[in-house]
Amino acid sequence: MKLGNHTRAIVVGASSGIGAALVEALVARGARVAALARREGELRSLEARLRPAGEASGARLVVRAHDSSRVDEVAPLFEELFEELGGVDLVVYAAAIMPKTAPDEYDTTRDLEQIAVNVGGCIAWGNAAARLYSSQRSGVLVGISSIAGERGRKGNPVYGATKAALNHYLEALRNRLAERGAHVVTIKPGFVATRMTAGMEKPLWLIAPEEAARQILSAVESRANERFVPCRWWMVAFVIRNIPSFIFKRLSI
Repeated sequence: MKLGNHTRAIVVGASSGIGAALVEALVARGARVAALARREGELRSLEARLRPAGEASGARLVVRAHDSSRVDEVAPLFEELFEELGGVDLVVYAAAIMPKTAPDEYDTTRDLEQIAVNVGGCIAWGNAAARLYSSQRSGVLVGISSIAGERGRKGNPVYGATKAALNHYLEALRNRLAERGAHVVTIKPGFVATRMTAGMEKPLWLIAPEEAARQILSAVESRANERFVPCRWWMVAFVIRNIPSFIFKRLSI
């Protein structure tokens, strides 16, 4: 899929971090983009910041306040954006929450909020995209997962579990939509300089959101099935997946 002025994209979770960087990169290419997030003020700031680039490239940017945990709103919003953009060829689900979790904390309410946003929202937008792509026999869905989904780490049990669930869902949807001419890309970033990594002590291989966005769009254009961002994280994932459980449970990772 070549991304350019013909692209009509929806980015969910677009107010900051990887989502905002993806919107910026798509606008620079002249795409028609709908940027969605809960924080409307930050969306408006993004819209104002990107206006000169959009005018230069011929892009169109539409912003909508949207809480991705409200899955009943997705279908009508998807239809509205389809009409406003003149179609949809690309959907990126970048919304996620990862509250700080104390070692002795077991907060069911906060845990279920993570599942609602990180998994439930992706399924709702993925299903909306899948229905359209199945009928038009084309289109790409991108899900932003994480290296955290590779094993059950003690620090953030539910966040990692949501990313593992996301990996499974996206792979299954990719296999289903392949028969209909559409494609699903699973992105597994390592540490990216966003709100989630703020305060971490010297994260390994930390990259800027703009670099993450560049690599993600490259994965879309090359029709990758799965891509670690940056790619060298696959080595870490390979090692982590192959550590025996009796050893892994003793590690502080």
